[in-house]
Order: sequence, then structure tokens, then C-alpha cells
Amino acid sequence: MKISFRMLFDMEDVLYDKEWFEKQKEKNNNFPLYEMRREINVCKTLRYDITIIFGRMLGKEFNKTFGHYHPRGYPEIYEVLQGEAIYILQKPAKIGSRKILDAILVRAKKGEKVIIPPGYGHVTVNPSRKKLVMANIVSNKFTSIYEPYKKLRGACVYITKNGIIHNSNYELVSKPKILRAKKVFRETLEELIETPEKIEWLEKPKKFPEKFWY
Repeated sequence: MKISFRMLFDMEDVLYDKEWFEKQKEKNNNFPLYEMRREINVCKTLRYDITIIFGRMLGKEFNKTFGHYHPRGYPEIYEVLQGEAIYILQKPAKIGSRKILDAILVRAKKGEKVIIPPGYGHVTVNPSRKKLVMANIVSNKFTSIYEPYKKLRGACVYITKNGIIHNSNYELVSKPKILRAKKVFRETLEELIETPEKIEWLEKPKKFPEKFWY
């Protein structure tokens, strides 16, 4: 297992509340925003991870992950183990484009699962003061692409205490859809990593288009 932390100063390029961030920087007030536990379990070419996002505000914005895309369209599954999450999914015209063809906000609570479809980038937001713990299963054949989120200063929207705010660096084709997580299977992700034949579509998404219901 590999453990690492994403610190506040690592997030400078993707935060909404720049004035608040500058005050933290002046005070040298760097602190962890989330913890990543990678490769807790590995089965064939799939890996099972856990991420812990601490319950705090980043000025006016709720705590969140940096955001990334998957090369070659690999999908991913998330499961909320504790707390509540909002997943910001965005499908660009191409990776790195400011034009977003589809934007989706998916709310999920403990026990619910969310599938990140092929071609979508994603950010996870913890919309509360309580700790968010989530698991994920994804192929280990790739390295996440962070640069577009850095270049465009985060996801296409920010989740703040004042509501959802559009990131003006992006062009949205349509207003983001707001959805609840759907029940996609009964097993937990911890159980599924032990039965990879049930989730082979994570590595062969083109053969299983029905899995991606967005």
C-alpha cells in the first residue's frame, strides 16, 4: 500500500477562493486536504484504493480533490464508505479543451456507488464538515492526467457555500445535470476486487456500453 497526502499548497491552481488562499500562503499555513491510500489490493490489472477527504472549507469552497482525466478512456468505480460526496463529471470535446460537452454532478452517500464513464474527467467534493471516506477500483495501466485541471483552474464548476459557480475558463454546452447515485450492483468494491470477472468492463468499456448510464 502507498500512502500520500495532497496539501493545501498543492491545490493553488484549482481553488476558487484565491483571496483566502493568499492569506494562508502569507501565514505559511500549509495543511493536508486529503489522504490517498493506493494499491490496498491489486487483482490482475485492477487496483483498489481508498481516499479520505477531510471535512473543512477552503475559504468559500468545499474541500475537494485536484481533478484528473484518464488516458485511453478507462472508466472507474467509486463507493462512499463514510460521509457524503458530490462527484463533478465533465466530458470535454477532447482532453485539455475548455469546451465541455456534458457536465454532471452526482450526489452519493454511504453505501452508494458512482461510475466515472470513459472520456470524463472528475473531481470529488466533500460538501460537509464531516470526513468523507471513499473507495475506488480502476485499471493500473495508466497515469492520471492532471494538467488540464491545472491549466483551466479546476473543474467546470465550483461547489461553494453560496451554491454552484461556473468556472469561466470553460465553455459549457449545457447546464450541468444534478443526479443522485443509482444502485449499480449489490457487492461492495472490496468484494468486487476479489471477483474481477464481474467488472471486466473497467478494462474493456467499448464492449459494455450499457454500464455507463449517464
